[in-house]
Amino acid sequence: MLKKIELPYSLNALEPYYSKETLDIHYNKLYEGYINNTNDTLEKLEIARATNDFQNIKCLEKNLSFFGSGVILHELFFLNMILYMPTNPSKSLMDQIEKDFGGFINFKNQFSQSSLNVEASGWNLLVWVPNFKKLEILQCEKHQNLTLWGCIPLLVLDMWEHSYFLQYKSNRQDYINAFWNIVNWDEVNKRWDEICPIYKV
Repeated sequence: MLKKIELPYSLNALEPYYSKETLDIHYNKLYEGYINNTNDTLEKLEIARATNDFQNIKCLEKNLSFFGSGVILHELFFLNMILYMPTNPSKSLMDQIEKDFGGFINFKNQFSQSSLNVEASGWNLLVWVPNFKKLEILQCEKHQNLTLWGCIPLLVLDMWEHSYFLQYKSNRQDYINAFWNIVNWDEVNKRWDEICPIYKV
């Protein structure tokens, strides 16, 4: 069964950019709900396999995709933020960003604009696409729609309203601007370093 990850910082550590109240609700209520719903779905799938009763398989597999992806993306999101301190992309990651986006400013502008234009509930992601051998920026509806098969998330930004509305109301731009102050590039670099040997980047 899945368990909640421990935050590597206190609930107020991201202020003023990300409020304690928002993080508390996000982590202790919403994320925990995704954990519980994923575990419930996994248990029901085990029962279905044990009894060979797949009457509700469409619903169960849909739930697994939605709730399970919600768990994965939230964990990436919480870990790719840090209390305010300077971190930067590693030389290797920066070289790839410059190659694929024409420079860090171009990447940052595209990521920000893509985040701003996520429709309704969704995410914005910097991903490595092994089949393309390049970095791309993707919008993701809900937690699982509009992905590219095989892509590996490196940096994610939650654009569901619960991620920012208490603090920023409907001003998504201010939320996105604030996010750049708390990106934990050390964590993003770690994810990048893990895939580089595999895909011979």
